[in-house]
Amino acid sequence: MANELKEKKVVTKDSGSIFYGLGHRKTAHARVWLRRGTGKFIVNGLEMEKYFDTNITRMDASSPFKVAPIAKEFDIKVNVCGGGKCGQAGAVKLGIARALLQVDEELRKSLRQHGLLTVDSRQVERKKPGQRGARRKFQFVKR
Repeated sequence: MANELKEKKVVTKDSGSIFYGLGHRKTAHARVWLRRGTGKFIVNGLEMEKYFDTNITRMDASSPFKVAPIAKEFDIKVNVCGGGKCGQAGAVKLGIARALLQVDEELRKSLRQHGLLTVDSRQVERKKPGQRGARRKFQFVKR
């Protein structure tokens, strides 16, 4: 069932094809829809430049555009939730890359070479009992 979500293609009569991609990073999840258009990039109802406030998150979210110039021919609508802005930018990047595969399967090689199809599976390590944090111990007192 999870594979069906990743590779779902919705076709409507009036708007042409809509391509869907799902991305996640840390605790952020992004649902991405591509539709032929002028290159608008909307994230949670705001323009991408307004939603992602730093250059690093903007570059991370828009990195599939540099690899696949065909992406500029699509309007991109993203719903992203969970996590912080950096995790959300990574989730958007993966979602756009997966949606571009729906458009053209031949982009797989170039997207793979730039690491855009690889899920970054790193998670925050949990705090352990008897310690101050995940790895940090309480200060040792000799006397």
